Amino acid sequence: MDWLHAIFQKSPESALFLSLAIGYAIGKLTLGKFQLGGVAGSLLAAVIISQVGVEIDNGVKAVMFAVFIYAVGYESGPQFFNSLNRNSLREIAMAVFMAVAGLVTVVVLARIFGLDKGIAAGLAAGGMTQSAIIGTAGDAITKLGLPPDQVKTLQANVAIGYAVTYVFGSLGAIIVCVNILPRFMGADLKSDAKKVEAAMHGGLPQFGPGQAGALPRLVGRLFRVTAAAGKTIKDIEVGGEDLVTVEKLQRGGKPIDVTQDTVLEADDLVLLVGRRDAMVPTALVIGEEVADAEGMGMVMQTRRAVFTRHGLNNKPLGEIVANISREMRHGVYLERIERYDHALPILPDLKLQHGDIITFYGTPADTKRAAQRAGYELVPSEKTDFVYFGAGVLVGLLIGLLVVRIGSIPLTLGAGGGALLSGLVFGWARSKHPMYGAMPTAACQLLKDFGLAAFVAIVGINSGLQAVDTLRHSGLTIFLLGAVVTLLPLFLTMLFGRYVLKYDNAALLAGALAGSRSANPAFGGILDKAESPVPTVPFAITYALANVLLTLLGPLVVGFV
Repeated sequence: MDWLHAIFQKSPESALFLSLAIGYAIGKLTLGKFQLGGVAGSLLAAVIISQVGVEIDNGVKAVMFAVFIYAVGYESGPQFFNSLNRNSLREIAMAVFMAVAGLVTVVVLARIFGLDKGIAAGLAAGGMTQSAIIGTAGDAITKLGLPPDQVKTLQANVAIGYAVTYVFGSLGAIIVCVNILPRFMGADLKSDAKKVEAAMHGGLPQFGPGQAGALPRLVGRLFRVTAAAGKTIKDIEVGGEDLVTVEKLQRGGKPIDVTQDTVLEADDLVLLVGRRDAMVPTALVIGEEVADAEGMGMVMQTRRAVFTRHGLNNKPLGEIVANISREMRHGVYLERIERYDHALPILPDLKLQHGDIITFYGTPADTKRAAQRAGYELVPSEKTDFVYFGAGVLVGLLIGLLVVRIGSIPLTLGAGGGALLSGLVFGWARSKHPMYGAMPTAACQLLKDFGLAAFVAIVGINSGLQAVDTLRHSGLTIFLLGAVVTLLPLFLTMLFGRYVLKYDNAALLAGALAGSRSANPAFGGILDKAESPVPTVPFAITYALANVLLTLLGPLVVGFV
């Protein structure tokens, strides 16, 4: 392996990209429904590659983590601050309880078994599958004023604890949320989700990438008027309960202006657009359906908008729609509502939050009007505002320099925690003032994926030699303690949600529990079992909060162990 060592000495960065390539290849392998993922795979690959003998400058590691954690905060900011209200008290309590339970569990185990700060922080990162803790804990360790060799040892131990406990951390959350919780409540996720949908009068089917329903919710149909002769456009539209609209009218081969008072005549051609459930009964009172006719085609558009309307935050969807005039909502249909990258059920009782993404369907003019009314249009863009981005990261790094001492215990957010806090504020400010601070979704995702994977890989490369030695001596102990860190907070939070917060629906409690652990694999399993987006509503709130609260466990564990 001397030739490989020689290459890495001349080009250490090649070891980093080799770790990423091998790590993500490993991460794609599946065992049933479990997938290790690229981040954990990169860490394992980096530890193996480190045995050749290579080290990467820690400045690169610091930059990678700073951009990753800022992007996490930037993306979560609008949802995080919007979640802090009276309507989300149960979800806030769930997320806070989970974070506290995790912190107490780690600290108690560390003191009982004499674990150092690094191993303890690694248990928190892997056992609770919050990779960002590796960075926030590592930053906090550098602020302890310890000798460089000791700092390196503790940071290496963080990576060791994470690597040994991460796999069961993911599997344990799936087992508890998908299998144990429904049995504990004596319920079924699918049936409980259907109960919520029935109570709220509707539901939205969940489709994967590239999938669509065979019976689309919104349709357009062309008719030749027979039975509806003598009726006005208003009669037709109100007869469909405002869920269908006449978009085009042709008489004798010539277009006719469509107004509410226009009277239909026999043999007129009318183009109707609307919801399928309203279209079917409306079609029966119009006449014969026609496959096509020259001049009756029409371009329809889907337009995405960020909901920021003043005074309507956390208002039920049904109440918002009822207070909009018929003229304003005419021809506009809700196709999709997303919160934190997850589709929500389009139901009357769904409380819209600032930062939700609403997809409107209709003519270009109608959807433009609706987007402006809701907030602002989410225009696809490939450009990032690097002035805003650079200032945000800088502010976060400066916040990370602050250290507060409680007695002899130094507490600091570190560069990671500071960048996270700055990202939250800058992301929230961007949602309020969309003219500044643009960062396309794809760019934000790249910063998160590459930043975290590169950071973790560098940790593995720089500490791999020592990691293997520690693993030989205490690997089984670390694994078992990690299992406790995974399961105990989940069980305690489940009991807290059921008996204190009074969750009586298994689908809602499962969503809230998975979100409070930011456990995406578990949430995927919940959606699969529930066959409904109902668990998404509590998950979106607790997930946004957990991304922040669990990340901050890093410096807290370092401070209290």
